[in-house]
Amino acid sequence: MKQKIHLDTDLGGDIDDLCALAYCLRHPGAELVAVTTVAEHSGKRAGYVRHALRLAGREDIPVAAGIEARWQGYRFEQPLPDEQDYWRGEIPPYPTPPEQALDLLEESIRHGAHIVAIGAYTHLTMLEARQPGILAKAHLTVMGGFVHPPREGYPAWDFTADWNVQVDASSARVVFERGNPTLVPLAVTAETALRHVHLPGLERAGALGECIAHQARVFAHTEQLAERYLPDCPALPADFINFQHDPLACAAALDWSGLTFADLRLRVELEQGWVRLVEDPRGKVFRVAVGVDGEAFSAHWLETVGG
Repeated sequence: MKQKIHLDTDLGGDIDDLCALAYCLRHPGAELVAVTTVAEHSGKRAGYVRHALRLAGREDIPVAAGIEARWQGYRFEQPLPDEQDYWRGEIPPYPTPPEQALDLLEESIRHGAHIVAIGAYTHLTMLEARQPGILAKAHLTVMGGFVHPPREGYPAWDFTADWNVQVDASSARVVFERGNPTLVPLAVTAETALRHVHLPGLERAGALGECIAHQARVFAHTEQLAERYLPDCPALPADFINFQHDPLACAAALDWSGLTFADLRLRVELEQGWVRLVEDPRGKVFRVAVGVDGEAFSAHWLETVGG
């Protein structure tokens, strides 16, 4: 039986969201049942999702646009990159009332879908406020939850780099305290990579694969993460483009064998507006991804998306 997946995403910025969407669409063990978009720009993110689904021939999957990026609870701005550069044309937006996104999330939870949150956790907290206790019942994996720093040779990130958590820290705290999420933190996603060597295979993987390859080249040119990280991160490949944070979270939800997990007792703290997860023998037990075979994941992701 396929695992039902609901993707709650901020697709349209960092390209790993698009890589995650493609992975869920092509994974033989996944049934993508719905997509909701957080930190919206009047339905632009939802429009991008619908365009990607169209490229994959999956316009049947429900999509709803949720909370706006201008919502006052967000710590950081969440702009969108140039649409012409990334999408090679104007993509029609798909605005919907935020309540529609919550309705989709609630329906997915009640039907046993695994919720994979790869953007801010705002929708999850809004749903908990509307339906108290629902997060405790949800099968939930989140990209984020900083416990340990990445290993030597990878970026020297600390908890402030945990974007999905810190962009809406109050929502993250609610999710950690009232839900039972599996955490896929930066310490493991730092060891994944989208590389230039992957792009020819993506270009042969249909319209959506070609779209990812195009956006990867644009992203490499505009964001220049290789130039930023390679001088101090010898463990990253020389042809590095981007981290595969969000695809790895999806792989965790689908029980990919190349991840190692541990049950850690963590205390949730809010210090000066920042969420901290601190190991504490009296803390709540969290299932946390603590190790990954990064090269194996690259091969798995590429085979899945290009298969």
